[in-house]
Amino acid sequence: MKRLTLFAVIAALVTLFTSAAGPANAGGDLRHGKVTVDGGSIHYVRAGNGPPLVLLHGWLGTWYTWNKVIPELARDHTVLAFDLPGIGESSVYAGGYDKVTTAHRIREAVRKIGFRGQVELLAHDVGGQVAYPYARDFPGEVTRLAVIEALLPGFGQEDFYPFSWHFQFNMSPIAEAVWDTGDTKPILDHFFDGARHPENIAREVFYKAYSDPGDRHAGFEYYRSLAADAADNQANAEAKRLQMPVLAIGGQQALGGIIAGSFRRVADDVREVIAPESGHFTPEENPQFTAACAKLFFANTPQPTPPADLTGCAP
Repeated sequence: MKRLTLFAVIAALVTLFTSAAGPANAGGDLRHGKVTVDGGSIHYVRAGNGPPLVLLHGWLGTWYTWNKVIPELARDHTVLAFDLPGIGESSVYAGGYDKVTTAHRIREAVRKIGFRGQVELLAHDVGGQVAYPYARDFPGEVTRLAVIEALLPGFGQEDFYPFSWHFQFNMSPIAEAVWDTGDTKPILDHFFDGARHPENIAREVFYKAYSDPGDRHAGFEYYRSLAADAADNQANAEAKRLQMPVLAIGGQQALGGIIAGSFRRVADDVREVIAPESGHFTPEENPQFTAACAKLFFANTPQPTPPADLTGCAP
């Protein structure tokens, strides 16, 4: 169990290892590992072979967000699904939860695992806010970027602050004091129950993760950085516009085309896709569509003409 007072003490003892830790995958050969980054350790799950595809989860998720998607993506990629710093099995850092610092930490983890060339990025929610500066600051290393239900701070996310209490709550300095471990299940259920297919969400995995006060603290810190993230995004949007293809997926019962609108503010080649039968938690609610769309977008060889609902996913 992590403790806020430990931060990187345990992480400093860990360099690189593999184990059978974590929930079993629905299919595929998963290897768990950790790498030491910036005085802490970052946990990842690896599967498959081929070009590296980095998966980043969002708030209320862990690497397990991608559990149902990984086996299909691992058929033609080396999939690296990370726990964001502070979440799941990754260390709780003393600071640096702004998205630029987080992106640089994830990049360093990718490089320490052994991938120092080009990568592709697939990210959900807060993970998409991390993937953006990764692609922006290291454009020669990212060939394609796909984001799911991820709004950019400074380019549309603030418009939603009045519509959900969690934005201001998570940013508040008293969030840790108000949210006790016993509150985790009802709070997560509040969000999961609003999904189009809540029965598809692995709630028990996420209850366990966010029952840890370290995970909750890190989650709040990702929100507390939003003002700084917005300023950074706005300052760099034009000078560092993304040139690589960007796939922007919104859930049919969630943000839909708004995701593409947000990323068009910072990228020149944005493909808009609506995930059918899905709310905000698209990778879990409709993993079949998520995997099929991602496989098309990240395909390394010519593909046959896709079905109509996947046309926008083709590279």
